[in-house]
Amino acid sequence: MRRIRRGPAWLLTIGLVAALLVLVPLAAGIGAYPIPVGDVLSSVQHKAGLGGTELDRVAESVLWNVRFPRIVLALLVGASLGCAGALMQGVFGNPLAEPGTIGVSLGAAVGAVAAIALGLNFLGNWTLPAMAFVAGLCTVLLVYAMSRAGGRTEVVTLILTGIAVNAFCGALVGLFIFLADTAAVNQITFWQLGSLSQATWPKVLAVLPCAAAGLLLAPLYSRRLDLLALGDRPARHLGVDVERLRIVLILVVALLTAAAVSVSGVIGFVGLVVPHLLRMAAGPGHRFLIPGSALGGAVVLLGADLAARTLAAPAELPLGVLTALVGSPFFFWLLRRTRRKQGGWA
Repeated sequence: MRRIRRGPAWLLTIGLVAALLVLVPLAAGIGAYPIPVGDVLSSVQHKAGLGGTELDRVAESVLWNVRFPRIVLALLVGASLGCAGALMQGVFGNPLAEPGTIGVSLGAAVGAVAAIALGLNFLGNWTLPAMAFVAGLCTVLLVYAMSRAGGRTEVVTLILTGIAVNAFCGALVGLFIFLADTAAVNQITFWQLGSLSQATWPKVLAVLPCAAAGLLLAPLYSRRLDLLALGDRPARHLGVDVERLRIVLILVVALLTAAAVSVSGVIGFVGLVVPHLLRMAAGPGHRFLIPGSALGGAVVLLGADLAARTLAAPAELPLGVLTALVGSPFFFWLLRRTRRKQGGWA
């Protein structure tokens, strides 16, 4: 089986890398101030000391102070959400789990929104990521604890608990909007809709450690997730500490999700759609699925961000709204497909 699946995995990896190599210069060049792709590559070569020529002052400023921070942020956020979705589906053993579905994304947003509404700045640039991480962690631990029955996690209970927690977190966001001043309300609206329009290099540097730590830790648990897919009892017989594995990976999911939400707001369905499509194409092996989902999430979010700022130019579509418009029908199809394969939920 491993030999059969190796071909699709390599082809998908090559395809995703090629898509990134095409999308990055396109995203850097397309916008209100167009820059030819050749000029983009020439400027990058010049900065790297590999030849090329420097562009005029305006083009250089747009490219390096506006476009590239946004591109890097899209790659980090997309990779974090894709990887977190793959981990969630592996931990809970079902294709319906993702950070947004069980309330982690909105829970992390509550922490960030609270920091904005209350004017908290006790950690400088780290305040929002720290608040988002704590709130996201508390949310996912709550959902996990409430979803367990008889020593195992019920899929339906997981989803229903996530819906209830999402509703509660939405109420908290509404409460903070009621308490906030006008300037804070505008920032909170950004978190609700999801956007990368305020990307800057300081924001990239603030989120980079959390995202990098989660993305580096996740592949280390690929083999144990493959064993967990056999079931809790077989995994224990094969030496896997199931409860410890789930707790550690939940922490990694909270870290990745908080990193994404802290700079982009709530962007749903990336963590659901990308891992599931890759699993359908290359099989359930997490050795490819985890890094592949990170790469696929980066491609999807960069493409979605490019579409968000070009489809309605000069206006910009909210990124979270765009991903929801595409992801919601897919989630509905996935629900029906899973229910049909299992013969119903009861």
